[in-house]
Amino acid sequence: MAALTDPDLLFAAEGRPLSLARALYASVRDLPIVSPHGHTDPRWYALNERFPDPAQLLIVPDHYVLRMLFSQGLRLEELGVPTLDGAPVETDGRAIWQRFAEHYYLFRGTPTRLWLDHVFAHLFGIEEPLTAASADRTYDRIAMLLQREDYRPRALFERFNIEVIATTEGALDDLKWHRMIRDSGWSGRVVTAYRPDAVVDPDFEGFSANLDRLGDIAGCDTGTWTGYLDAHRQRRAYFKQFGATSSDHGHPTAETANLSDAAAEELFNRIRRGSDDERERRLFRAQMLTEMAKMSRDDGLVMQIHPGSWRNHSPSVFQKFGRDKGFDIPTRADYVTALKPLLDCVGLERDLTVILFTLDESSYARELAPLAGAYPALKLGPAWWFHDSPEGMRRFREMTTETAGFYNTVGFNDDTRAFPSIPARHDVARRVDCAFLARLVAEHRLREDEAHELARDLAYTLAKKAYRL
Repeated sequence: MAALTDPDLLFAAEGRPLSLARALYASVRDLPIVSPHGHTDPRWYALNERFPDPAQLLIVPDHYVLRMLFSQGLRLEELGVPTLDGAPVETDGRAIWQRFAEHYYLFRGTPTRLWLDHVFAHLFGIEEPLTAASADRTYDRIAMLLQREDYRPRALFERFNIEVIATTEGALDDLKWHRMIRDSGWSGRVVTAYRPDAVVDPDFEGFSANLDRLGDIAGCDTGTWTGYLDAHRQRRAYFKQFGATSSDHGHPTAETANLSDAAAEELFNRIRRGSDDERERRLFRAQMLTEMAKMSRDDGLVMQIHPGSWRNHSPSVFQKFGRDKGFDIPTRADYVTALKPLLDCVGLERDLTVILFTLDESSYARELAPLAGAYPALKLGPAWWFHDSPEGMRRFREMTTETAGFYNTVGFNDDTRAFPSIPARHDVARRVDCAFLARLVAEHRLREDEAHELARDLAYTLAKKAYRL
């Protein structure tokens, strides 16, 4: 039986590019993992409880898995996804796993298949492909291992060789899990990141109540523009107490604005009163990106902008199951025009770092690389979300390197909720980058010693530097 993973995965088939890729990969394979942006649950590290059954660990919370199965006719209830109204769903982990195994063939050729095969082989020691026939055996093995002490979250954190991991919490979060981690004396480094979407986006559910809550937590009058901005400053400072080095902004577009203080205050007052004018709501989001950039200039938090996703595209799924169920869809994105107000304000700041992500690959060479290749404040985030794949990573390097170089990028981040897949995702990124560097050496565009230095930078150093970790 062939192994689930191959030592030469994602490398050239033969010749010097293959041997070079092997050598480069060997030099970075075992480097510590720096995970500067993601969505794992801090309570895992705080409580250090055993993970639940295999289905609850690997299927139910993973929107990559859910969306593929849903697209082929499986119902989310059958996969154990909780409903917002508490309606019954499948709770038998073995039954959920069986359905997943029967449909595992659907993931052929996808990055999800690469990640899961890596998890099965390297974390759980499974040597046979997942099929309907092997479902019970694989379920039993994973369930057995999850009962062991060395499969609890903190032990896996150390086994994965994670140097630091950032979770992402909303502006209204009390960070109690991070406090518990800090007070526990455990040496694992888990930091938070400031995600203010719920209190900067007028279209976010419960926006007005969220602003009231923000004021209560921060001790500021969020009925006024000045008090509202002060509340953000207070919360950002609080997040920094729990290790935050970055903020994260998931706006529909990259549109920014740079209004005068008087105009911004007038706009806020209209939004606070519940304006239903879409142009005003859009302008407020745009202004708040610039306000967040100015705060980052002042307090040192690295700013991440993640635009271009039509969130919760299916209202039916959103109303029944809530956010993050596989129905966030990429849209076209503009950066050159959209970011100009922000860049006019802070783009030349050498001590500010704004990391740009995109779901619109057509913007790589046309907009993003030229912008990052000129403005000191800008860096390019890695191929993200739908493009967090071997092909997506290759396209990213091919389309951005010639204009932005390597050092206007920030290495790799896994952006995942699926804790067991973190080593797999970093392994794929390291392999793709090593293969790309090997090609440049084979084409006499890069010296071999430079490639080794770059391999380490892309796998480890750039992320630490960019995110100030």
